[in-house]
Amino acid sequence: MSETFDVHAPIEADGLVRLTALQMAERLRAGTTTSVELVQAHLDRIAAVDGDPRQDADADAGVRAYLHVNTEEALAVAAEVDAIRAAGGAEAEALHPLAGVPVALKDNIVTVGQPTTAASRMLDGWMSPYDAHVVERIRAARLPILGKTNMDEFAMGGSTEHSAFGVTRNPWDGQRVPGGSGGGSAAAVAAFCAPFALGSDTGGSIREPAAFTGTVGVKPTYGAVSRYGVIAMASSLDQVGPAARTVADAAALQQVIGGHDARDSTSLPEGQADLVAAAAGRDLAGLRVGVVTDLDAEGLHPGVKEAFDRDVRALADAGAEIVEVSCPHFSAALGAYYLIMPSEVSSNLARYDGVRYGNRVVPDGGGTIEQVMGATRAAGFGDEVKRRIILGTYALSAGYYDAYYGSAQKVRTLVQQDFAAAFEQVDVLLTPTAPIPAFRLGEQTKDPVTMYLNDLFTIPANLAGVPGISVPGGLVDGLPYGLQFMAPAREDARLYAVGAAVERLVTEREGHPVWAQAPDLQKGAERAAATPAGGSK
Repeated sequence: MSETFDVHAPIEADGLVRLTALQMAERLRAGTTTSVELVQAHLDRIAAVDGDPRQDADADAGVRAYLHVNTEEALAVAAEVDAIRAAGGAEAEALHPLAGVPVALKDNIVTVGQPTTAASRMLDGWMSPYDAHVVERIRAARLPILGKTNMDEFAMGGSTEHSAFGVTRNPWDGQRVPGGSGGGSAAAVAAFCAPFALGSDTGGSIREPAAFTGTVGVKPTYGAVSRYGVIAMASSLDQVGPAARTVADAAALQQVIGGHDARDSTSLPEGQADLVAAAAGRDLAGLRVGVVTDLDAEGLHPGVKEAFDRDVRALADAGAEIVEVSCPHFSAALGAYYLIMPSEVSSNLARYDGVRYGNRVVPDGGGTIEQVMGATRAAGFGDEVKRRIILGTYALSAGYYDAYYGSAQKVRTLVQQDFAAAFEQVDVLLTPTAPIPAFRLGEQTKDPVTMYLNDLFTIPANLAGVPGISVPGGLVDGLPYGLQFMAPAREDARLYAVGAAVERLVTEREGHPVWAQAPDLQKGAERAAATPAGGSK
């Protein structure tokens, strides 16, 4: 947190929501703000700028980051934290440092007392009987849960336009997407509707929205955070992680949710390092930064390329050693991912048939079990989910398994070997997070392949299980762009240290944090009318 931050300074509610999560925690511990005040300020902000995602796209110009707002429970938890602090004693001393700071959850993380829909009509209205592991951790730390955020259906998409309940808008420009699949979490953070949030990252679903919204997004090492209670998309790739406005806030949230969980067979057995301390640590002097030379995509936006080259030079000026690194199989990672991921999607989503799981649709006049399943899946799944199920089922079918899925797994091994060889030469790898800034709503929905290409830089980390972070690198044509750093598996602390150092570098150059430049997106059609089509404010 800032050295100039005055924890005792009077502050209005609108200013409260613009503090970092760690600044909020400091004010709570000092007694200059209550958790109820903090939660209410965020609820008021949500009411002012968010709107209802289930309204028609032209009827509401709000951000529409939330699918469900958890008003009563959030205020009740906040009041409980305030009462414990006011009473003092051992219970107050035992409170988690973040107790009372609110958080938002992506809507594929199951949560008692709130609907969990994965933004799909297949699960519309479903209430989970149990909490995900990460929710258990958040409740134990007494972080009030503001609500569930919008996403691409079952986490399949790169723009949050594939939600069954409406699109989420980018707070930087209401005519543009916030990225996906976790655009709701990133947009909530960018619009000051939450200090931080949880997302899930299968091929870039935390990091790409961070790049598009000027925020920080982290995919932890695979297994560093339990997936128990997270609705599965592709189990060998999915990883829960934080979205925040600062690297230190992201580190603090991962510190809450990380660690071993025996209910997840892929959970790493060891404990995690002090990530918050890491984020306060090193400078860039002596850091070996590998710039990947094999991902110079034809689709790289000229402005992103120019900004990236500028930032590489800035890292060198700050004392980092820049090393060009060849990872020859990264160029094949996209194709391998889009065989492995849909294959696992086909398997994981087979259970949603209206018989075992999911809302049931019965054909007129009844029907056989097969007809009920067909009607249920036709009505319950959107086009992108159907597309990936069909692709995955084909890749796993007899006669094609070895040619497609088996070959893709071989490429995955080669990508992992590329990472291992690269990390013998450098401490971290660097790429842009996404090849382009946030694109316009509707611009890529009719061309799935073009949208898939936006994952070019983020997918390799998921295939190899290594951690990745996106930090704001500045603006391109008035819109944010992200720098992605990747570190060896289990080196999440290194990633947070580097991310925080780069964040300080960019902030010093810009004169203020990138996230602080995001314009307010006010609720109401008049705001949409005042935003030039395709323009940024």
